[in-house]
Amino acid sequence: MKLLLDEMYAGLKEYFETLGWEVVTAQEVGLQGARDKDVVEYAKKNDLLIITQDQKPAELAELTGVKYVLISNAMIAKIADAKIREKYPNIKRK
Repeated sequence: MKLLLDEMYAGLKEYFETLGWEVVTAQEVGLQGARDKDVVEYAKKNDLLIITQDQKPAELAELTGVKYVLISNAMIAKIADAKIREKYPNIKRK
């Protein structure tokens, strides 16, 4: 499966490639500034899994059967919190 990185995640392309994924970015395929619906339709036509931070394309993907992963701010905060606690177990929060 090939990944389509939504605009905000274009900078992660090399990381995903290093992890063994085949990746294109929205910018590379001419979808910079495109409507969410167009991004989802492109992913569907090209059998791509969308990686996004935006709720709307994730919901449109869900409605149309397109594979996607929604990386929410809450998810990022939980990962950062876990890493802080792991690295600095004696730091106290509020």
